[in-house]
Amino acid sequence: MSIGNRVYVKRRLPDASIVEAFRELAAAPVADCMGRLSAMHPEIRLMSPRTGRRMVGVALTVKSRSGDNLMIHKALNMAQPGDVIVVGTSGDRSRAVMGEVMFSYAKFKKLEGLVIDAPIRDVDCLEELGLPVYATGTTPGGPYKEGPGEINVPISCGGVSIHPGDIILADSDGIIVIPSADAAELLGIAQAFAAKDDAKTSAALNGTCDRSWVDKALEAKKCEIIDDYYL
Repeated sequence: MSIGNRVYVKRRLPDASIVEAFRELAAAPVADCMGRLSAMHPEIRLMSPRTGRRMVGVALTVKSRSGDNLMIHKALNMAQPGDVIVVGTSGDRSRAVMGEVMFSYAKFKKLEGLVIDAPIRDVDCLEELGLPVYATGTTPGGPYKEGPGEINVPISCGGVSIHPGDIILADSDGIIVIPSADAAELLGIAQAFAAKDDAKTSAALNGTCDRSWVDKALEAKKCEIIDDYYL
C-alpha cells in the first residue's frame, strides 16, 4: 500500500436529506451544539464575501504536499455535484494551490464550494462565478504539480479533523465540520437550539430578555462589586 500517495475512490455518504436540512441553520448555533469545538481556524475565511450564500455539502478530502496541487486536480476530476473539496496542505502559506481555471471547472462540476488550508490566486473571478471559496489568503505565486498526496483519507484543515463524507457547513462566520455519523442526531438538537436562539434574539431586540444571570454568575465566582470610585 502506497501510504502518502494514494487515492480512495469511495466515500461513505450521509443521507442527502440530512445534508440539505442543515442549509436552514447558521454555522454558529450548530457549532454550539458540538461543544464549540468544530469550527475551523478563522484564518481560513470566505474569499468572495459577496457570494452571500450558505455552503452545505459533503467533504471530499485532499491531503496535498505543501505548495503542490496535483491531488487537488485529481479531486476535481472525481468530485460530484454538491461536494465540498477540503484541502489540507500541512499549513503551507508560500504558494497558491488553486486559481481561476480550477475554480471555473469546479463551477462546471456544480461543486458546493471549496475549503483550502492554503492561499489561492485569481481571487477577483470568484464573485462572478458565485462559488464559495474559503482560503487563508492570496498570492500570485503558483503551485507545483508533482505530488505526492492522498484523497478521501482523514485530514486536518484549519485545526479540525475531517473525514471523507463529513458534512461541511459554512457561512459568513466561517466553517464547521459535522461528523457524518453524528449528523442525524445533531440535526434535531441543532434545530431546537436555533429556535431558542431566535427567541433570545427577539427578546434582546425588544428589551424583554432576562439579564439577571450575569450577576448570578459573578456572585458564584465571588466577584467583588464595589459601590464606590476607583481611587
